[in-house]
Amino acid sequence: MSTRAGLHTATVVAREQVSPHLVRLRLSGAGMGGFTSSGVPDEWVSLVVPGQFQARYYTVRSWDGAELVLDVVVHDEGLVTEWVARDCTGEEVVVSDARGSYDPPPDAGWVVLVGDLTALPAMARVCETTDLPVRVWAEVPDDPRLLADYLPTSGAGGAEVTWVPSPGDGTSGLAAVVEELVWPDGPGYFWMAGESSQMRAIRKQVMREKRLASHEYAVMGYWRAHARRQPRSVDPGPIWRAGKAAGKTDEQIWADYDAAQQRQQQDEANDG
Repeated sequence: MSTRAGLHTATVVAREQVSPHLVRLRLSGAGMGGFTSSGVPDEWVSLVVPGQFQARYYTVRSWDGAELVLDVVVHDEGLVTEWVARDCTGEEVVVSDARGSYDPPPDAGWVVLVGDLTALPAMARVCETTDLPVRVWAEVPDDPRLLADYLPTSGAGGAEVTWVPSPGDGTSGLAAVVEELVWPDGPGYFWMAGESSQMRAIRKQVMREKRLASHEYAVMGYWRAHARRQPRSVDPGPIWRAGKAAGKTDEQIWADYDAAQQRQQQDEANDG
């Protein structure tokens, strides 16, 4: 694969089945020499796999200066699913520079993380890097005992973790989980990622009912239920910057983002 500025060629040096729906890829090689971490715990990169021209986005589980680790959720179908479901060791991929959005305010006294399996890598990195008390609600389709060591629950970075069973039909029920949350006292930071329609509902909850300020939360759609192509396909960064430059409110910016997601979904349906 040839690469452009901001893109890096890597080789899959190892593949590990973490759980029935989660595969760990270790990427390395000379092409990763210019890659650097943003240092933001929910940072993501785009990934282009052999035989595909469209990029899909994945959270960085770790980067040690030589090896990039991505934990890829295996959906029922998707651009990357068929490729990662087999032994892809030795194959060449392209990844982008890393970008992230996790940014708790200086006065935050706690962190609440809510997400599904796609959010686990980011939630694990938050737990490992923050000094604040953390509560996690993680929705997973697999037996939580298989992921017991994924999120630290004791020692430095230990979190209070609640495992939530996935509905099991390719959907998510996290909006209902957030409706029942008992929020910690005082200022804090709420971070959530998962299925897009659930995220839209939750974003409305935290803005209109909880009335959190924009700097007190980040809610991101990573995939769409029952869509042919699941992972996040619209980068929120340019939409956010353009909206702020235009003087739009947070709610107007997120409406633009949702509309972009819907247009992309329609374009992909038409292409399919």
